[in-house]
Amino acid sequence: MNETDEVGVAKDKRSIEIVLDPGSGIPYYRQIILQIEMAVADGRLKPGSQLPTVRGLAVDLQVNPNTIARAYNELEIRGLVSTQHGTGTFISDKEIALSDTDREQILSQLVRGFVSQAASYGFTVQDLIEFLSAYHEEGEV
Repeated sequence: MNETDEVGVAKDKRSIEIVLDPGSGIPYYRQIILQIEMAVADGRLKPGSQLPTVRGLAVDLQVNPNTIARAYNELEIRGLVSTQHGTGTFISDKEIALSDTDREQILSQLVRGFVSQAASYGFTVQDLIEFLSAYHEEGEV
């Protein structure tokens, strides 16, 4: 396994780090599923990439291990991962593609939440655009 293939390890910009949003209204297990699906669809997670253990990811995300187990079980039912007892959970070779509409819907939901939260702190959309532009120029994303 390549170090950059593990979820949560940010050794390069294409690795995946799962982040949960308690204010989104989406259950945590669904957020985990969506983020893993997106990472598989855009190539950040490749077939054979190992996911963290249920316990390890639960500790990292500070959630109940049953939440992680539920997400992994649903991913396994969908054929996106396979679990090998004693070795771990791995991304399968099943292709997944998100339509432009799906990607746009996910991005829209993220942006709405972000803009709404920023507005509650008094930031304008222009403030956000300027900050994001500077952030991007610094090579952060």
